[in-house]
Amino acid sequence: MLDPYVRTLIDPSLNVAGKNLARLGISPNSLTLTGFGAGLLAMGAISYQHYTAAAILLILNRLLDGLDGAVARHCSPSDFGGILDISCDFIIYAGVVFTFGLSAPENLLHATFLIFSFIGPITTFLAYATIAAKRQINTQRRGIKSFYHLGGICEGTETAFALLLICLFPETFQWVCLIFGGLCWLTTIGRLYRAWIDFGPQRLPVMEPLVKDWQ
Repeated sequence: MLDPYVRTLIDPSLNVAGKNLARLGISPNSLTLTGFGAGLLAMGAISYQHYTAAAILLILNRLLDGLDGAVARHCSPSDFGGILDISCDFIIYAGVVFTFGLSAPENLLHATFLIFSFIGPITTFLAYATIAAKRQINTQRRGIKSFYHLGGICEGTETAFALLLICLFPETFQWVCLIFGGLCWLTTIGRLYRAWIDFGPQRLPVMEPLVKDWQ
């Protein structure tokens, strides 16, 4: 929900940094993997209840996640880079919550609920992007991306905020899981509705001849 507005604030600085890093020969994938490593270290810090260190590492993870795309725009971006980027993001999102659940048994049920709730936004996001690519639908409202980024209540900005919140204030973990998990379900419903509007039967006049061919 907040991603388009955040992008307008951070993109100018990211583009300058990305241009300079690209000139130095630093590849987008190397930044993606470095950010992924920072995320894994954050998970390790959480497991030892070093929450401040985890928050710092998560901020580094998010910074590098923004920089890899900025660098890609100033060199030769690849489809693989886009896949690697989003895969690393989703692994860290779930991994941070998973680690909180393992490190404190009283958090396990809430962590399981939130990870379960992540599935809807992730699958609807990727499924919509697949159909959008098939129909050559593009948007740059959230910046230049490897594939279509469908909006929703819970996007990257909101997820990063929730993860930082539980690291800075670990005592809020259970409440954050319940509230953010509920918002994830609202995001899923909203994206399914958007998909129905954009891709429902009323948008598929080509289905009639296909049915005839099957007969």
